[in-house]
Amino acid sequence: MCYAIPGRVVAVDGAAVTVEYYGQHKTARNEFRDLRTGDYVYAQGGFVVEKVSPAEAESVLATWKEIFFELQETDLRLSRLGHPSGNEKLGRILDRAAEGMPLNDEQAELLLGLDDPADIDLLYRTANFLRHKYHDNSCCVHGIIEMSNACTQSCAYCGISKHNRGLRRYRMTRPQVFAAAQRAVALGFKALVLQSGQDCYPVGMLADLIGELKNRFPLLIFVSFGELSREGLEMLYAAGARGILLRFETSDGELYRRLHPESSLERRLQVLRQAGEIGFLVVTGGLIGLPGQTRRSLLNDLRLAASLHPEMVSFGPFLPHPDTPLAEQAPPACGEIIKCLAAARLLVPRRAKVLVTTSLETLDPGARRLALQSGCSSVMLNVSPMEHRSLYSIYPDRAHSRDPVERQIADTLNLLKSLGRAPTDLGV
Repeated sequence: MCYAIPGRVVAVDGAAVTVEYYGQHKTARNEFRDLRTGDYVYAQGGFVVEKVSPAEAESVLATWKEIFFELQETDLRLSRLGHPSGNEKLGRILDRAAEGMPLNDEQAELLLGLDDPADIDLLYRTANFLRHKYHDNSCCVHGIIEMSNACTQSCAYCGISKHNRGLRRYRMTRPQVFAAAQRAVALGFKALVLQSGQDCYPVGMLADLIGELKNRFPLLIFVSFGELSREGLEMLYAAGARGILLRFETSDGELYRRLHPESSLERRLQVLRQAGEIGFLVVTGGLIGLPGQTRRSLLNDLRLAASLHPEMVSFGPFLPHPDTPLAEQAPPACGEIIKCLAAARLLVPRRAKVLVTTSLETLDPGARRLALQSGCSSVMLNVSPMEHRSLYSIYPDRAHSRDPVERQIADTLNLLKSLGRAPTDLGV
């Protein structure tokens, strides 16, 4: 998962290929030297990750064909725009957004400040309409392996920072990472995020690990190891990593400095921009509800995320951890998070997916469904070994930390089916 559906290559133009799925044509980037028209492939995040035999592909496609079109019909029905709001000003703004036109800061800030339930519902419906317009009924489902909770940083909100001196630290070995990845692939995952605290492993070791994973498994690999030098980024890209998950957390430079005493916003943005220049798919975003955050600074966060040409945006709630300097702060309301995610769908580039974070599900177990109906089109499932999950304590009582991967998959598939979403990466 992204439980990819195989597609048939109908055109090859250098590194670009056109892939056909049940009559739909999508483009992908090809790094296979022997790919030809008529071959069947799996694609993730715009990259071809595996070539498969016609017999295997046709078997999968035959299984999916009937349900694929049923899901499309369900999603189309659920993504229709609602009745116009009595708020004429809001109606004009949302009409503009529904037509794909940009919103100015005054218009966007009005969305973040909505408090009337009918107005908020119309915002959610508009975001869901645009999600369907831009991404059809696809919902990307990545796996994440939390390789280590060791970290050299002192971020004021994070439970695996140096502030948490009582936390037992772990580092997965190469065989452990390979075993976790092998299990994830066996369960159907085609895209994995490898995550750890910052400066936990030497970059050369990470590059070797990624190279071996790419040799063994047909995967799109994202890295999430904190801030890396340009040389380090280039090493990981050369090894086969194609995505990076690195949130800037806040666009307010002074607030960033208070939260991250060993870094700066300028440095974080430099890493993100360098990653994009190298060719990484960028996943970035921020925290919602930080002490000192204003509505305008939250809007600036959304604008900054949009400017980084993201493959996906990740905005989740600030959840206080008892072993950090921000332990006494209160988390935001779930509704404020969903509003931000819906606004993100209206403000970020069309190609960007909007992620439902695990932190949002921790804040409210029912939030995943609502977020998926409010502009989101991506989720991540924890495929880390069970013995390590409670130790990756970035915030308390994480959702799904005790759920076996098989249960997470079943629950996710049932939810997606009820919403008419195809758990696949057709948005290539």
